[in-house]
Amino acid sequence: MVKVITGIRRSGKSYLLFTIFKNYLKSEGVAEDHMIAIELDMLENKKYRDTYVILDYIKGKVMDDGDYYIFLDEVQLLEEFEGVLNSLLHIRNADIYVTASNSKFLSKDIITEFRGRGDEIHVYHVSFREYMEVFEGDKYEGWSSYVNYGGLPLTVTMNTDEQRMEYLTKLFEETYIKDIIERNHIEKVQEINDLINILASDIGSLTNASKIEATFKSIIGSDICRNTIRAYIEYLKDAFIISEVNRFDVKGRKYIGTPLKYYFEDV
Repeated sequence: MVKVITGIRRSGKSYLLFTIFKNYLKSEGVAEDHMIAIELDMLENKKYRDTYVILDYIKGKVMDDGDYYIFLDEVQLLEEFEGVLNSLLHIRNADIYVTASNSKFLSKDIITEFRGRGDEIHVYHVSFREYMEVFEGDKYEGWSSYVNYGGLPLTVTMNTDEQRMEYLTKLFEETYIKDIIERNHIEKVQEINDLINILASDIGSLTNASKIEATFKSIIGSDICRNTIRAYIEYLKDAFIISEVNRFDVKGRKYIGTPLKYYFEDV
């Protein structure tokens, strides 16, 4: 089966696959030449984005009946990636792992395409316990830093709060939001930014598209409709920016229109 590594951008998907998992396989005795790894976003690997070039390369590396491990990073850059992965599935002694950027290729697309032949492995930001394994300071300082700046791995290595703020601001505005706007051809840019602010200020409260629509009309004076709001929320969920939580005590038709709670992937 195809293992699809999902998660918010910069959560460590590539590091999990190309460093942690590769080191684990080596410790289990897997030979280096039985691990075929291609980082497709690297310029020197651009030629492998061609369907037949990458298939010829990988199949040429499979020399015996032993187990092989195929790692493809940024698989959305592949031409006809569905066809490539389908062909790789026919190599019976190969185990396939892929990561994909949420900006151009949603993980759920490939899960749908390979239903019954694919598994999702979701990577979250680091927990507080993991954070404290590398944080230089006591648990009170660590907790203050974690609550304010979250658990994206790179923030732990930064020395100052100013560095963390600049990094997170650019990441959110220039990577997460820009990607969502470009992928989904969103024209109401101000509205999706306002929606994010509304959701962020309403964490833990019951809300739905109708309630948000009323907020837009009464406070912001926008004519955005609830169907557009629902679509924008789906885009945010698809990019792993937010997650929704359903009420457990609702049954049957009451699920329709029942307010939900929304939480951001990282604090």
